[in-house]
Amino acid sequence: MAISSTQTVLDYTKIPRHVAVIMDGNGRWAKKRFLPRVMGHKKGLDVLEDMCRVCAEAGVGYLTVFAFSTENWRRPADEVSFLMGLFLTALQKKVLQMHENGLRLKVIGDRSRFSEEIRQSIVRAEALTANNTGLTLTIAADYGGRWDILQAANALLQEGKTEISESDLAEKLMLSEAPEPDLFIRTGGETRISNFMLWQMAYAEFYFTDVLWPDFDADEMHRAFSSFAGRERRFGRTSEQLPQEQQRP
Repeated sequence: MAISSTQTVLDYTKIPRHVAVIMDGNGRWAKKRFLPRVMGHKKGLDVLEDMCRVCAEAGVGYLTVFAFSTENWRRPADEVSFLMGLFLTALQKKVLQMHENGLRLKVIGDRSRFSEEIRQSIVRAEALTANNTGLTLTIAADYGGRWDILQAANALLQEGKTEISESDLAEKLMLSEAPEPDLFIRTGGETRISNFMLWQMAYAEFYFTDVLWPDFDADEMHRAFSSFAGRERRFGRTSEQLPQEQQRP
């Protein structure tokens, strides 16, 4: 189980161990170029491949991206259909390359509304990459932070729990085996977390940028890393309690 940032002071690192990303701005990127919104999503998938490489080379262990929220089903039917097709294509055609590069793939969220073909492709992709030791890429699809907490609580109730501790709940959450995110990035100019990993991001450092996701490149990711490296991560302590190397000049 991951170490809790509310119960333990996490070890100091210059590079985040776990990066969480909301890949926002695909549709607006396409609109600016007089392209269908779906072309922005296609370009965004290419950028995600690049960011996996950048994170792996930098020493990041976990990259979790918000691909499709529980609320995204409200989008136009043709866009949802394209996103499901893009997801399936990635699972079937991109995973072999991920496997060859040593990446491990996980998918979190409610799979019940996906087609049987998507569900089976998820199972095969996770099994293929399960023993890889490189970057763990987690795709949050039909995922919501409130849903995550509720499914964990319901799982404990089904086990007969009458009192629930923080550690009990944490064990049942999605990504319970991964460290809590150190750095949360949202592209596209919005400054909210939109129901993403509400429990897990209690002490994440937030980085917001106006850059649209299809324009987010290695330089932009390194700017986010530099911002993270300059933060004081106090976890409830004062600046004076931090080791000298963690204090701001």
